[in-house]
Amino acid sequence: MNKNSATYRLWEILPGAFAWTTITFPIWGSFIVPKLVAYFVIGFLIYWIYQSYKSAIFATIGYFKIKKQKTFNWQEKYQQDKKKDWLDFNQIHHAIFISSYKEPVEVIDMAVSSLAAQININLKNIHVVIGQEERAGQENNQNTIKYFQNKYKNVFGHLYFPVHPKDIPGEIAGKHTNEAWAAKNFKKEFIDNGSLSLKLTTLTSCDVDTIFNPNYFSALSYHFSYQPNRYQSFWQSPIFWHHNIDRVPAPIKIIGTLGNVIHIANIQEPDGLFFNYSCYSSSFVLINQTGYWDPDFIPEDWHIFLQSFFATKGHVTITPIFLPTVVDAPEGKNYFDAIKNRYQQCLRHAWGATDIAYAIEQSRIHTDIPLITRLLRIFKLVETHFIWSSNWFILTLGTSLPVLLNPRFFQTSIGYNLPRISNVILSLCLIPLFVLIVLDWKLRPDSKNKNFFDFLKNLIYWPLMPVATLVLSVLPGLHSHTRLMLGKRIEYKTTIKKGKLT
Repeated sequence: MNKNSATYRLWEILPGAFAWTTITFPIWGSFIVPKLVAYFVIGFLIYWIYQSYKSAIFATIGYFKIKKQKTFNWQEKYQQDKKKDWLDFNQIHHAIFISSYKEPVEVIDMAVSSLAAQININLKNIHVVIGQEERAGQENNQNTIKYFQNKYKNVFGHLYFPVHPKDIPGEIAGKHTNEAWAAKNFKKEFIDNGSLSLKLTTLTSCDVDTIFNPNYFSALSYHFSYQPNRYQSFWQSPIFWHHNIDRVPAPIKIIGTLGNVIHIANIQEPDGLFFNYSCYSSSFVLINQTGYWDPDFIPEDWHIFLQSFFATKGHVTITPIFLPTVVDAPEGKNYFDAIKNRYQQCLRHAWGATDIAYAIEQSRIHTDIPLITRLLRIFKLVETHFIWSSNWFILTLGTSLPVLLNPRFFQTSIGYNLPRISNVILSLCLIPLFVLIVLDWKLRPDSKNKNFFDFLKNLIYWPLMPVATLVLSVLPGLHSHTRLMLGKRIEYKTTIKKGKLT
């Protein structure tokens, strides 16, 4: 695959070109083909109401799965369910990779302390890898090592601190290159010498502010032990911005609430086309077979799935584990600094549109994978990024511009009814939105304010939703896709987290 070819560059232009064509279509289309604009908008509204109700239904199902799975003792469940072909629960080990760059130790400790709090599992079967960066400076790295060695001495199986060298040719600095370096060195240090078995070790990728559910790794041991396709699998828990949700600006709360509950729905997609996201687990065998994280793709989560998808000839799967993983929402020194940090975070996430060109070119090469399987994966990527950067414009401007810009079109039946149809459909979408708000509220940790008065107070924020989604989701998505279209690369920037343990 030649990433410098004209064809590859054409695929990189695709997301931005799609977005700008769609956004401007209601403007120039209102003069040339107003009926086509109206039918396009109505078609999108039907798609939107379908997605809204689907998300609400699956999020509700996911809510009850979470409530149920939180009560499991996974070690006891293993003993009750065990079959002859299952792996030994107590022989399964977990390597957790935490990529660090100048974060305060109290932020990194959010993840490490949650690992020390795991229950129904031998903590000696947990191996914590805090990947550091040479460019962070020796003093910074030594202070981190000293802190964690003192606090967690003899707690885990291993506590390992690989340092990723700076300025390696062909690499883009970021979580992906840090993890790749750390995982390769962990394998060399602990697996190749026989201390751990490659086939009995899982690999978990997470951020420094990750707080795992206390049962997560016992549940992972359970799933890893029984799944026949364990060496071609990822495991994904729902990710919630609940840790600091009470202290971030209202627009970030809105984006967080929507993202939280929609993620529960996404990991239950009936077509099985969802991707692993943010914090995820896999078999060490699969990541090793895949060749670890690509050094020149910044958004590493979806991309490592695609790498694995093509490496396994399309056989890789993702299994949900319904135990919430809690992370921090973006923060800052003040209100506007927090908004800026959220914008930058979304800009980086939307850079995942680079996966579209990668998937198309890999699909051309991998004719050993059924065509429909390849096309569905490409469709999911294109759909996600297309909706990301253009949905707001279709749902707002697209419903009104045709009749405003072309008064003669308003005199037709379809022109007259377009605003009315739009209002009805968008009003119906308020029902699933309310369901998502309630579910997110009920899933917040007991330590958060959850009385009826606080719920009503949070509802006051929701008239800001159109502005919040435009500024903190749609515009950074469009910004990222436009940069990719113009060939202007972005640099990896870590998201500011305060890390106050609560």
